[in-house]
Amino acid sequence: MKFILTLTFGCLLNLAGQGQKLAEFSVPPHEAVGPLIVTADLSKIPADLHQISLVKKDSREPVAFQLSGQKIVWKISEKEASQYLEYEIHHALQKAIKNDLHVKKEEGQLAIYQNDTKLLGYQMDIKDVPAGVNPAFARSGFIHPLNTPSGKRLTRIQPKDHYHHYGLWNPWTHVEYEGDTLDFWNLNKEEGTVRFAKLIYETTGSVFSEYEVLQEHVVLHGDKKEVALNETQTVRLYPLNDHSYIADFTITYNCATESPFKILEYRYAGFGWRTTEEWDNQNSTVLSSEGKTRKDADGTTARWCIVQGKLGTGNGGAIMLSHPQNYNHPEPLRIWPENQYGRGDMFANFAPTKTKDWTVEPGKNYTLRYQMLVFDGEMTASQAEAAWQQFAKPIEIKL
Repeated sequence: MKFILTLTFGCLLNLAGQGQKLAEFSVPPHEAVGPLIVTADLSKIPADLHQISLVKKDSREPVAFQLSGQKIVWKISEKEASQYLEYEIHHALQKAIKNDLHVKKEEGQLAIYQNDTKLLGYQMDIKDVPAGVNPAFARSGFIHPLNTPSGKRLTRIQPKDHYHHYGLWNPWTHVEYEGDTLDFWNLNKEEGTVRFAKLIYETTGSVFSEYEVLQEHVVLHGDKKEVALNETQTVRLYPLNDHSYIADFTITYNCATESPFKILEYRYAGFGWRTTEEWDNQNSTVLSSEGKTRKDADGTTARWCIVQGKLGTGNGGAIMLSHPQNYNHPEPLRIWPENQYGRGDMFANFAPTKTKDWTVEPGKNYTLRYQMLVFDGEMTASQAEAAWQQFAKPIEIKL
């Protein structure tokens, strides 16, 4: 939800210890299930944004925020969201606020931690396969582990039934390129693969951690490898509270050559999640925005999908959210049947090309956005709907 607000600029007031007031604005009440993420565009503020502070107008209490280009980002608690909130921006260095997040490189990965708990690991190095397995299954450019805030693992890689399954990953299965029909998902065909190419940047602060990488969709022609599609993947992680966080994905594609990259209709492709081996048809559940469950969700469309279940002595899971501007939204789902491999192993996938083709034309950018609300405990349909509304209609203050 965007608000155009009237601001006061200039040399109006000096507060003790807080510097010159540059602007003031308000955020009206919102219904919320959990904390809200708020952004404000400060491109018109006549100041160095690296030398500002954000305070609550009534108490002068400093607010933890983080810069994102010409915007600031901060969190509003669920309790505060129901109130009319007033803020001021001052010309003063932001006071040091404890930062629980940090990013580090380890064991071929870029990892995001909250305190000592690893929340996410992005694989930069090629992940070798077990001894005796076709080396064509080795690849990079995926997320594993994805853990709950308490450190319980939600993903799985290289299962014996599908060595090409890699935690959270997003290849295309059926592609027409320069007269060939190619598969970038099923690696054993040795027609195509996806690989990490470059870390573009990483950043962390008191509100979020973020990284951006370049991934390449590579056509395999014997010893020759040709990059057909470039993918920029930006991942931003917001801790919300002790039991939940948001992982935000912005995926932008553009052709690497003068040839179009036509993604053909197929029953699975795109943003996929192979879940923990701990889950089966007895201890995990699926619920979509349209009320579909594990029994009947496959092949239907959805705005969101909750996948959750038993994790150790507790519970946890994630809500998968599709942005309304995504291609073929609400997106078709691929959900494995309840009797998959007898025990009911779990795989969930937003598959925008499940029902129609999608052509990526040279010289243009194409973007998909997803979020995963990762949690310990359990989530309800009303909480999932509230999360999707916040994703689809974020609070964006335009100054």
